[in-house]
Amino acid sequence: MTHFHVNGRSYSAEPAAGQCLRTFLRDLDVFGVKKGCDAGDCGACTVHIDGKPFHSCLVPAFRGEGRQITTIEGLAADGELHPMQKAFHDAQAFQCGFCTAGMIMTAVTLTEEQKRDLPHALKGNLCRCTGYRSINDALHGKCNIEADVAGKSLGASLPNPFTEAILTGTARYTMDLAVENLLHLKVMRSPHAHARIVSIDRRAALAVPGVVAVYTWEDVPGRLFSSALHEDHLVDPDDIRLLDNVVRFVGQRVAAVVAVTEAAAEAGCRALHVDYEILPAVFDPVVAVQPGAPLLHDKDAVTSGNNIFCTLQGEIGDIAKGFEQADAVHEQTYSTTRVQHVHLETHGSIAWRGEDNRWHVRTSSQAPFAARQKLAYVMGIPPRDLHVFTERVGGGFGGKQEMVSEDLVLFATMKLGRPVKWEWTREDEFIGATTRHQMTTRVKIGARKDGTLTALDVEVFSNTGAYGGHGSETLAAAMATPIAAYRCANKKGIGHAVYTNMTPAGGFRGYGASQTTFAVECAIDELARMLGIDPFEMRRKNVVLPGDNIESIWKEPSDASFGSYGIGECLDIVERELKNGNGVAKPDGADWAEGEGVALAMLECGPPTEHRSGAEMRLLPDGSYHLACGSTEMGNGITTAHKQIAASILGTRADDIDIINADTDRTPYDTGTFASTGVVVGGKAVHLAAEAMSADILDFASRHTGMAVDQCRLDHDGVICGNQRILLSDLHAEGAKVDHRFSVSRRAYLSPRTIAFNVHGVRLAVHRMTGEIRVLHSVHAADIGRPINPMQCRGQLDGAVAMGFGWALIENMVHDNGHMVNPQLRNCRIPTFADTPHTDIFFADTTDTIGPLGAKSQGECGINPVAPAVSNALASATGVRFAHLPFTPDRLFSKLSPAA
Repeated sequence: MTHFHVNGRSYSAEPAAGQCLRTFLRDLDVFGVKKGCDAGDCGACTVHIDGKPFHSCLVPAFRGEGRQITTIEGLAADGELHPMQKAFHDAQAFQCGFCTAGMIMTAVTLTEEQKRDLPHALKGNLCRCTGYRSINDALHGKCNIEADVAGKSLGASLPNPFTEAILTGTARYTMDLAVENLLHLKVMRSPHAHARIVSIDRRAALAVPGVVAVYTWEDVPGRLFSSALHEDHLVDPDDIRLLDNVVRFVGQRVAAVVAVTEAAAEAGCRALHVDYEILPAVFDPVVAVQPGAPLLHDKDAVTSGNNIFCTLQGEIGDIAKGFEQADAVHEQTYSTTRVQHVHLETHGSIAWRGEDNRWHVRTSSQAPFAARQKLAYVMGIPPRDLHVFTERVGGGFGGKQEMVSEDLVLFATMKLGRPVKWEWTREDEFIGATTRHQMTTRVKIGARKDGTLTALDVEVFSNTGAYGGHGSETLAAAMATPIAAYRCANKKGIGHAVYTNMTPAGGFRGYGASQTTFAVECAIDELARMLGIDPFEMRRKNVVLPGDNIESIWKEPSDASFGSYGIGECLDIVERELKNGNGVAKPDGADWAEGEGVALAMLECGPPTEHRSGAEMRLLPDGSYHLACGSTEMGNGITTAHKQIAASILGTRADDIDIINADTDRTPYDTGTFASTGVVVGGKAVHLAAEAMSADILDFASRHTGMAVDQCRLDHDGVICGNQRILLSDLHAEGAKVDHRFSVSRRAYLSPRTIAFNVHGVRLAVHRMTGEIRVLHSVHAADIGRPINPMQCRGQLDGAVAMGFGWALIENMVHDNGHMVNPQLRNCRIPTFADTPHTDIFFADTTDTIGPLGAKSQGECGINPVAPAVSNALASATGVRFAHLPFTPDRLFSKLSPAA
């Protein structure tokens, strides 16, 4: 038996042949060691071996024998946080927290010299949430948090309530659970873009030691459904089955193998023999709509005899007349690429049958209530027999607004009567999960000499991939706010969501509006250049104003309205900051060209379809409060914001409010945490519940003391009625005597929807010979109403902007006939610390009249203006319009080099 020393404890255990240290430690229930890649690319599994940092996924487990192994759980001593943990605490250097353990374990070992070169020192640790700014703050001793003072929660930078659990490795994410008698599920994925399954020989797979079951399309329920999760399921096409006899993209699930270990399940998948009838495939949406293109779905199912899933079109005014009135017209086609969400926690679910004889699914989801409804439908069981919940979710960005891991584990556990777990690999994410929609957008835009827009014509082809999912909703978003952001009497648009044999597209931060914002904002700049008008002035002249109709290409009434208006201030801030500069000069040499660019984005705070949320509050016997809300916490800061909203209304501290969320048994219904609704819907429900809680307490106190209600007020942990102060704990005791429960529930619905704005400015340098781009100055201004927690709001924007730079400059999913050729983080890169420029972030001074306590949405829209601002800066520097993302050096070189 081998002996290991982990966090000061001794273990006698024998690693499996070939087992890595990461999985071995987790087998010992040391769950602070996370899985983000299993390839040494992300650093989430970093541990110390004899004091030196290692990516434990690259270390054979047997090499840990007799060595001192320290994980995040062993870093604190004598109940006190390690100084680095304290630094991360004070700077709040995390959001979802999934990467934090590995980041801290690396940071602890850095010398002072290494801290002076963090881009190099942290090259092995990735964070998708923060944009690295708060991590930089932690390593430089900056404190970003404020004290939690009763009655002063609103607008305070309070820390996340789960900070210590995240920093010490005790926070439990989806897979951080030891389950007895657990089985593991893996899937065989299609190697073909389009094929019919003729037969599957499962005999060799079933002969693999440890394999318990193999399931194919012949074994599972045949109901069609959509993996997209929305309140109104009718907006999504029912075009997917659990397992199908026709595969429509490389990576589609072909068969599921269940075994006693992951290794056995994977071996079982490799042992399956499948005979395919190869079918013709199509990958480009423009080609897919041509006559004679291969059809992906039966014409009677979701299309009308072609591959167009959805067409949206409309016109206001007279577009032909508008172009006749124009003194300048710009027309160009722009395109954006697919991007993977790369939440550091991969998809995964665990299902079991509980002692209550119900089915339980623990999952990483942005919408557990919608997942429950869909699972119940697919499995043919009543929703009341099903419990779906999250604990802590390691990032989402729209990728977990999808039911992709819950269905097969629930089916398997219902069949086998044993708990079943399915944890995705990073390659699974790249080839089997959804991506941002690739869109090709043609823009034709005209204006008079003074810059007044006369006509705007937009045509969009959206590549929804093999299945429709979010195709119609993202297309609607693409045809909405990017066009509605500008006043123009004549607008026309037509958009098609098209089936192709590509990985299905889905929800992604920005949700369709990012793609057409890129096109429209580039076109606005080109038109301004043609007319000799400053880009800022061009936007000021044409941006929508209070009192205008908020409309894109449809005249129908909308519930979107201005609860506040700060776009003018945002434009002023970005223009001022770029003009003042930041002292960073472009590199020396004539080959370096410098330019500035700006872009704006408008956001309707929430989707136009139904969205609702509930909140429940109780006064507890000790005088504290319990809050339950169905929203998902995934690094978006919702739990902190909800506690602050409630505390500000109840006049108490946020720490005096306990919170649970995203649990179909223990929290009220919530549509899901997506479309920037966590504050404006979930937060509104909390607002209403807290007001009802306050009214309930004051009403009882009034009756108890005989004082008029208007003579009573809440005071932290008590109620003051006239000259008498009663502790809430005492009041609760009095209520118990007469069965007064101090319990309230409220619901919020998404209507009306207020409007938020974001403006991004960039100054950059580009090397004419190599195509290298260096961002010299990055400025972002956001009109988000009143920030509930300014630190968290800055963090959300930092992360959104970093993701925007990644989309613009770095991230590139490369496909060859439907095959992704780079499904690894080292080959399909996301921004590292070195790739992420510092961004100066500002908030417009607005207070919204619609959102709770004056707040508006802000987690999503920050990404939208970044890529067009970069493109506009490139055009300013070079005179060349780069209209296709990403702006990698190889794409720039051909247009910049003298040989061109």
